[in-house]
Amino acid sequence: MQILDGKKTSEDIKKEIAVEVQQMKANGEKVPHLAAVIVGNNGASLTYVGSKVRSCEQIGFDSTLVALPEETTEGELLAKIKELNEDDNLDGYIVQLPLPKHIDEEKILMAIDPDKDVDGFHPANFGKMALEMETFLPATPFGIMQLLERYKVETSGKHTVVIGRSHIVGRPMSILMSRKGYPGDSTVTLTHSRTKNLEEYTKNADIIITALGVPEFLKADMVKEGVVIIDVGITRVDDASNPKGYVIKGDVDFDGVSKKSSFITPVPGGVGPMTIAMLLQNTLLARKIRSRK
Repeated sequence: MQILDGKKTSEDIKKEIAVEVQQMKANGEKVPHLAAVIVGNNGASLTYVGSKVRSCEQIGFDSTLVALPEETTEGELLAKIKELNEDDNLDGYIVQLPLPKHIDEEKILMAIDPDKDVDGFHPANFGKMALEMETFLPATPFGIMQLLERYKVETSGKHTVVIGRSHIVGRPMSILMSRKGYPGDSTVTLTHSRTKNLEEYTKNADIIITALGVPEFLKADMVKEGVVIIDVGITRVDDASNPKGYVIKGDVDFDGVSKKSSFITPVPGGVGPMTIAMLLQNTLLARKIRSRK
């Protein structure tokens, strides 16, 4: 069994990007510029956005944090997005979700310029992904593809079962794993909360990618020997014995399932760190595309 170490891999990717940014500076080229928009004071969102800004500094990107108060109206946010769309100095930006309840998330995501949508959530970019065109891939699925590639996990002709059909992970993952090339060329079954007899699918899977959000849902008796496990789940579970009062659990019963796995991602330290690294990779791509114009 081999651990798919997202923490190490994400650091490797950041170092590779930093070298490229140094070369851009040496050539007198503009370095990538990423902005993050956050509305309100959601603790998890503030932490996540803070780590994105620190990562930008670490690799030599320019970065801007746009922090707006909770009471920001939908119209005010749309005006800010228009401003970011028209800012020639900015290569890409993200709007941190969730947004306050009085703001329509879909309307906001649709207003983002697809050429600056480094989260890869805009329908124009989602469509390009499905058609195997150059575009910004959603960061978490992109990170999973990088882990599979860098650890040389065989995917061609394999049966991949994806658990969860969210637009952020499950659905794009099912498309990416079925695309031509490596990693890909896989036969994909997309399962979800309404799937009957889920175990029939997981027991026959060569690769399982789970993004369900149910702690330790996938047990050892639900998988076959040699399975590759990608655990996207991340849930806080109360634990009085832990100094923090909680522990972080994935969708997979790691202790049991790891004994039957050929490759497995830990939680934390697996898929999570890859997400920010791939956001930076998308921003670098955005700068390159803009420089061609």
